[in-house]
Amino acid sequence: DAFFTCRKNVLLAKSPSTQIEGVFAASRGRSVPEEQEALLQQWLEEGVEYLPAGESVPAVRKVSVTLTSDWLEGSELLMTSLSDLNTSPEVTRCADQQLSELNALASSELQDHTVAELARLPVEETVTVGGSAPWAAVVPQTDHQTAGCADITVEVLNDDPAVLAWSLGCDAETVPPVLPARPIQDAVPFYPVPTEVPYHEILWRDWEDLSVQPCVLEQVSKNTPLFEFRVMSYNILAQDLVEQGLDLYVHCHPDILNWNYRLPNLLQEIQHWDPDVLCLQEVQENHYWEQLEPTFKEMGFACFYKRRTGTKTDGCAVCYKHSRFQLISLSPVEYFRPGLDVLNRDNVGLVLLLQPVLPEGLGLKAASPLCVANTHVLFNPRRGDIKLAQVALLLAEIDKIARTTEGSYYPVILCGDLNSVPDSPLYKFIRNGELSYHGMPAWKVVSGQEDFSQQLYSRKLLAPLWPSSLGVTDKCQYVTLCQPKKLGRREYSRDFLLQFRFCDVACERPPQLILLEGVTDAKPVASAREHSTVTAVPKRHNSLSFLGKQCSGVIQHGLNLTSVYSHFLPQRGRPEVTTMPMGLGATVDYIFYSAEPVENKAGECRRLYKDGALKLLGRLSLLSEDVLLMANGLPNPFCSSDHLCLLASFGLEISSL
Repeated sequence: DAFFTCRKNVLLAKSPSTQIEGVFAASRGRSVPEEQEALLQQWLEEGVEYLPAGESVPAVRKVSVTLTSDWLEGSELLMTSLSDLNTSPEVTRCADQQLSELNALASSELQDHTVAELARLPVEETVTVGGSAPWAAVVPQTDHQTAGCADITVEVLNDDPAVLAWSLGCDAETVPPVLPARPIQDAVPFYPVPTEVPYHEILWRDWEDLSVQPCVLEQVSKNTPLFEFRVMSYNILAQDLVEQGLDLYVHCHPDILNWNYRLPNLLQEIQHWDPDVLCLQEVQENHYWEQLEPTFKEMGFACFYKRRTGTKTDGCAVCYKHSRFQLISLSPVEYFRPGLDVLNRDNVGLVLLLQPVLPEGLGLKAASPLCVANTHVLFNPRRGDIKLAQVALLLAEIDKIARTTEGSYYPVILCGDLNSVPDSPLYKFIRNGELSYHGMPAWKVVSGQEDFSQQLYSRKLLAPLWPSSLGVTDKCQYVTLCQPKKLGRREYSRDFLLQFRFCDVACERPPQLILLEGVTDAKPVASAREHSTVTAVPKRHNSLSFLGKQCSGVIQHGLNLTSVYSHFLPQRGRPEVTTMPMGLGATVDYIFYSAEPVENKAGECRRLYKDGALKLLGRLSLLSEDVLLMANGLPNPFCSSDHLCLLASFGLEISSL
């Protein structure tokens, strides 16, 4: 074992015989065998050359050691600094061993000779971080092999929440307290949560039952059945993005950033909450096809994936349980449009129309189709114009997929990482259905994560935000779908019209017909030209008025969306947090769903909603920034992403056919 070998060599090299009272060893719950006593003697003999002249090899004394392992399974490494021994409470001194002597040994100047000693160890067992401070990488022993030669006692916690992640069995043993590690020069500090408070207790998230709300109780009183299902939205942090931005995760232990550590945690978390619809962001393409999709299919999911355009390696995925839903239509959305500065990024989205599968025995009953959308919007805090255009394009696609033949909408659930905080104009646009953006600073529209108000020349949004060639109106609808048909207009076949070719009515000029030279009259007269000039001016004026309406700088949508979360924790008096970039908590992940607007009081600009056919039955509570700081931020050994998952339970009304 590299750790104890290194420690033994340091003691032999730098300490006189009066200070060397023993060596450290590790055992997985049993005594050291006799053959390893001989190995200890061999180690001591090898160290004689480092002792001052006239000194002899000290007698071997037993050291009692109690070890607690934070990670008990997998191939993760336990990184333990040599200088941490003086603060480690796991080492208990012998009856004749003074703790102060050990502290003096561990804190002495060991750099020169320690490096030479570490060079004698195998390469894979020694790591140097940030300079000359040696770190020993200890691979967990799965076969209970001993690493030393002294009789010791070891306690191993078999229910550590950092490994068992979202397995919420609360029968874990009490973990002994651990003092904070002494910082090492030129090394990245890592301050884990004191292990006397397990991670799952710090990061405990309550399930909030909202089925007792009056609107839901009213449905129950009417004996109206509901199709209940769960929706999860989760940014799982693509591994490529971790490796490209390691500066964002300097607070994290390197091993918890390893994909082989994070993947089991993420899968276990998803399996624990058991959603029926799963919307994922930052899904790395090779991980999706090789690991995630096969696993999800075993869990009963049908999966769809859309990679970001360009050279990006991650994208969005939507999975649903085929036992609960059937696919009606699928529409991938690419926001990149060549030649458009406002849509020149590689973000994507997915829009699905799903048909709920009702249980047997309901007779002639049916539930409305459900539209599910998932997206990951641009992060750049300075480009609110791009974010707004991306969201508008997604809403136009939702409008096309969710629109019924009568002109109304099927229930909609919109999930994703919008990189916008709840008080941003972009959030208000989604929730309130309208935004006046003309002249607004681009950074303000975005997320509110950064304030660029001190900049002298900040980018401002001008109307129209995108050209008409995009084919999307200021109401977030495709032009081809939003043109209403003229009332009373009928279509006639060519043969039917030819029957009136020579009749008297066909030879009479309609009184409202505008005379255009060479178009509506083969022999125009002067009066006709004058009349055409007079009547053409109002026509042009009307077209300019329509164009002015399009360029008013106001954008709208008619989907009536509200958020699952309130973005505030009343019991703690703090805002909710879904991510913690650089140690600062923020809410950027959302689940929006269709609701019915309520008439506002005079002077209120915030739109109010009540549940309609789609009812919110419950949600998984979020955490506050101070709680996440106690767990050393995100990611941590318990949460393997830099975002928290969002989970909500819905009920969809079941009606008679």
